[in-house]
Amino acid sequence: MTDIKEYKIKFGKEAVGLRLDRMLADSLPEFSRNRLKALILSDCVFDVATGLPFNEPSAKLHDGQTVLVRETIVSSTTPQPQDIPLEILHEDSDIIVFWKPKGIVVHPAVGNPKGTIVNALLHRCRDSLSGIGGVTRPGIVHRLDKDTEGIMVAAKNDISHIKLSDQFQQHSIERVYQAVIWGIPKIRTDTIRASIGRHPKHRKKMAVVKKNGKVAVTHFEVKKHLGRVASLVSCTLETGRTHQIRVHMAHVGHPIVGDRLYGGGWSRNRRYLIPEDQQCVKWNTQALASVTLGFLHPKTGKKLVFQAKQTSYINDLCKIMDSNKNI
Repeated sequence: MTDIKEYKIKFGKEAVGLRLDRMLADSLPEFSRNRLKALILSDCVFDVATGLPFNEPSAKLHDGQTVLVRETIVSSTTPQPQDIPLEILHEDSDIIVFWKPKGIVVHPAVGNPKGTIVNALLHRCRDSLSGIGGVTRPGIVHRLDKDTEGIMVAAKNDISHIKLSDQFQQHSIERVYQAVIWGIPKIRTDTIRASIGRHPKHRKKMAVVKKNGKVAVTHFEVKKHLGRVASLVSCTLETGRTHQIRVHMAHVGHPIVGDRLYGGGWSRNRRYLIPEDQQCVKWNTQALASVTLGFLHPKTGKKLVFQAKQTSYINDLCKIMDSNKNI
């Protein structure tokens, strides 16, 4: 089975004279630079204006140039329906809104061929899912990290998929997250404006960068101080970059509790906790949840807003950190 995925990127003045493979790596964090080089050398990366493939990864870009990356994915099997329970918040003929549990990935990929949100949606919706995302991502218009729980929406037809995707691209979707972060921010309400791009040394990580990053804006508000150990915060996304909240909160010195990729504050802060709380196994995943999702219904145009209460995982952490024994 073959699945073709296309990515179109328009570069501006900031890319003039820079290498094609480098700028593509910054724009497409899901690809490694070596993978992009291989695609270029396989004639899978095109100049949209001429329709011709680029010959070299070192090709230099010019202002206003639009590049098309075409990836052919060969998979041995098509995702199959699996009876995985989902909490449904809303469903009609165009969309399905549901709660994504912690610890489950959104779509099949290397290392996660089954047991995904896609498998669960296929079981519930059968053939009534948008096909724009390809056979491995039917209905999927956005993602949450494996260890992030929260509200998601999927499209049940191609028109809904296009209209929802447009809202995500225009940053008009209302997205609010709840998180437990290490430390006590000095300012109760603040905005983080810091561009995000691929980490210069660790290709699986994102980072705040000065050059070639994408504009990223996160508004956060401290809801509660949890002793002197941590804080419960609400984070509102103005943009939606990969790992945005995790990167931004770590950047300002308050990484998310349990974040194994960006949360370097565990060893520094656990001294405030009594021994039994330091060993809490639940802390192996980040305390981050998408609790509000608002958008215009793709058919009716009506504004829909879905909200969740504080999750049991975050609630448990708050009780542990806020207890007098840990102050």
